[in-house]
Amino acid sequence: MHFGTGAALAAAAGTLAAAVVTVLLVSSARARVGAARQAHLMLAIGSALAALTTAVALVGVLTFAESWSHHQPARTTFAIGIGIGTAISAGVLCTGLLRLPWAAGTRRIAGRHLLDALVIAFAIWFVGWVLISPPASIFGAQTPRPCVGLFVASGAAALAVGIVVIVTMRGAGSRLRLLFMGCGAVSVAACGVGLTAGLCQGGPGLATLSGVVMPIALMVVAFAGRGVDTEAIAELDVIRRGTSYAFVPMFAMAFAGMLHVMAGGQITAMGIALGSLEGFALVARQFVALRDVRNYAIRLEEREAHFKELAHTDPLTGLANRRGLLRALAEEVEPGKPCVLLGLDLDGFKNVNDMRGHDVGDDVLVEVGQRLRMNLRPGDVAARLGGDEFAVLMWARPHEAQGAAERLLGVLNKPYEQTSGRVFLSVSIGVAGADTASDDATLLQHADLALRYAKQRGKNRVERYHASYDHLLRRRTTVEHELGGAIERGELHLAFQPVVIMPSVRPVGAEALLRWHHPELGTVRPDEFIPIAEEGGMIAKLGAWVLHQACHQLSRWLADGHDVWVSVNVSPRELHAPEYVDQVADALRAHRVPPQRLVLEVTEQAVAIDLDELIKRLRALRAIGVRIALDDFGTGYSSLGQLRRLPIDILKIDHSLVAESEPGDDHGFAPLVILAGGLDPTGRGKAAARPQGGPLVDIVVRLGHRLGLEVIAEGVTNPREQAAVIEAGCRFGQGQLFGWGVPAEHLEAMLDAATSPGARPDQKIKTDKARVTNERIPDRPACGELAPPAQREAATPAAQDVGSVDSSREIRQS
Repeated sequence: MHFGTGAALAAAAGTLAAAVVTVLLVSSARARVGAARQAHLMLAIGSALAALTTAVALVGVLTFAESWSHHQPARTTFAIGIGIGTAISAGVLCTGLLRLPWAAGTRRIAGRHLLDALVIAFAIWFVGWVLISPPASIFGAQTPRPCVGLFVASGAAALAVGIVVIVTMRGAGSRLRLLFMGCGAVSVAACGVGLTAGLCQGGPGLATLSGVVMPIALMVVAFAGRGVDTEAIAELDVIRRGTSYAFVPMFAMAFAGMLHVMAGGQITAMGIALGSLEGFALVARQFVALRDVRNYAIRLEEREAHFKELAHTDPLTGLANRRGLLRALAEEVEPGKPCVLLGLDLDGFKNVNDMRGHDVGDDVLVEVGQRLRMNLRPGDVAARLGGDEFAVLMWARPHEAQGAAERLLGVLNKPYEQTSGRVFLSVSIGVAGADTASDDATLLQHADLALRYAKQRGKNRVERYHASYDHLLRRRTTVEHELGGAIERGELHLAFQPVVIMPSVRPVGAEALLRWHHPELGTVRPDEFIPIAEEGGMIAKLGAWVLHQACHQLSRWLADGHDVWVSVNVSPRELHAPEYVDQVADALRAHRVPPQRLVLEVTEQAVAIDLDELIKRLRALRAIGVRIALDDFGTGYSSLGQLRRLPIDILKIDHSLVAESEPGDDHGFAPLVILAGGLDPTGRGKAAARPQGGPLVDIVVRLGHRLGLEVIAEGVTNPREQAAVIEAGCRFGQGQLFGWGVPAEHLEAMLDAATSPGARPDQKIKTDKARVTNERIPDRPACGELAPPAQREAATPAAQDVGSVDSSREIRQS
């Protein structure tokens, strides 16, 4: 009755504890989702099966306790059932352990863990068989005889040990939780082995003890399973994966088998079966490892191809980058195969980034890439080389590529619709054929040369490469390099072109023109070096130097008693600089020049950039007493509304309008509406055509006088043009007929001759007291009617002898 009472109490206590553990695991499973919930449910099911197996086993112990030795066949059958139940419960527990996200993560990893555990389990099973088989028989007379239930239970225990070893060795979660949970699973399997062995032949004491320990093992599992799950383990690295799971078990099997044979033991069917299972497990694991390595190599190849493609692709537009273009040139260009490279650059794209922001600029670049892809033939390669520079590799002949470039010019010039408004851009294209280059680098250089030449010739055009571009590029590079030190080396000087009063043709003013004579390059034209100065940011330095030099020469002429004024051309970049007004005031004060003697000439190009900012700056200049002249009027920028708003004093008529003048035509007053839309170089307005029988210069002069402006006719080259402008009522002229730009001493001689005693009094004129007899717009002073200089609140820094620009006409021509 002793064993029976103990078995009954153990069965009741074990069943109750197992039920509590099962409830805890089920509640833990309900608090989770996905794979974690499935894992905890498996742990709960395994715990319930273990509890049921333990209860049944203890009931059997209670049944056979009175006559234990007389029920051997029944106990053996009972032991087989308990062994199978133990194997099932341990298997479910281990499966739940493998399904935990923080233990194995994915099913593939769990499968690899299971194969690794089988290798360990078969090795443990084989070593255990050697130890209990003759001649070892480590338990002596107590060695259990063969029993199917014990065989199954011991196999489950060995597998549980293998799984616990692998999972705890490679788990990504808390190793302590894994260790507790694994030990609990191993203890459950061990208790199942004890129950089976006790029922099979060990006695009711061993079975009862195993039944008491089983709930404790389940409590350990429940305690470890109530923690917070961490993130799933990542895919195992097939390169760094350990191999101890295979070598150690195989070494143990080999060592145990060798000792068994040396001791006189025999390899029975059981040993052969266990060794074969170990071999099959290793082969299966090796197959999985080879498949992993193969898949890993495939992924490496795919990643390499992907990264290689990324290295040859522009991430913003999806077009090829410079490497991609060079790869296409190297791989696809064949001797004799017609190939043309187009270089494209967006004109004015920097203004888009500055005014609209880089996000809008990026959207424009993406749209450019889309338009290129949609308008190219299959096989052509479009690439973004960097910034706003693109290239197109075409398999075509030069004349075919020329037509394609013209079409791309029209496609890319269309407005770009953005959320912040339309963006208008033009594009310059350079075309170079492969027959002009010996290698890929030279072809790229030729396309770039043609592109730069297209931008120098006015942009928004297509230019084909010519061998002479190399010389032009070298000269441009030399000019850009030498221009930086031209002031310090004393290579710059001013020439003064006289402005005369008509009809006496007496000089009353002069326009300061910048000249550069280089010791090696010779005379460098202004239309060559001024654009370079503007692009390179040197125009402000040159402008300040010209301003100071012109004021210095003007102060000398005024000191000598000459009644003269000097005009200086101002670039748009200078005029839009906030500090320019202070620079002009400093120059006037440093050279003691009356402000009304200085005229600043503004081109119509400056009007087109930012009219409101221009008006603000011009008003500030007029406030200090400087007069403002609008140069090259009639080249297509100004309109009647702008003329009424601009605070200017002088209107300089462009040569294109003067050249159209013919004396003797009808000089009747022309309607002012012709200028409402602005004048273009042909002299035709947007609102009305040129009147029949009347020269356009007559209309412009009358318009200027009605607006209260003094008018100067530029570019007078012959007496016929002079007669026409005089007849139109224009009192001042400038041009080849009256003299080219000459050094200061030559102009001074002309001034001396004009003021000599032999000169007629009616030829003398006071430009600062001149009056316009024509009708004026109220509150707009004429050339000599100037407001007094504005008083600044604080003194400005001392003037510096630094740079200006050349004539506005030369700026426009460049």
